[in-house]
Amino acid sequence: MGWFSRRRSRTWGSDGVPTKLDREGTREDLVALEQFVASRTGVEFYLEPETTATDTTVVAIAHDGEWIRRRTGSPRVAATLARRLGLPLYEAVKMGYPERMRAWNRAHPERRVR
Repeated sequence: MGWFSRRRSRTWGSDGVPTKLDREGTREDLVALEQFVASRTGVEFYLEPETTATDTTVVAIAHDGEWIRRRTGSPRVAATLARRLGLPLYEAVKMGYPERMRAWNRAHPERRVR
């Protein structure tokens, strides 16, 4: 890639400087979500919109509140994955996160950032 090459999903400001600071979602992100779902019960997906700092993400939250956050690249990919896995997909902005996630964070302060 040359100095002036632009990735397809990167957002660029009027000054030519990228405004998106994070990487795109990858297949490995989707595999991590699939593995989390396969190894836990009662998992629900919470969709987080793309921002200038990160790509679209999904927070997968298990029945006990344990969770992971991974990039999906778009809401459509997140919805397709949720449908294929038979999971509910909620918009985090509208629904918020369940109390069990906050309780899990309080019980596991060493693992809060994931």
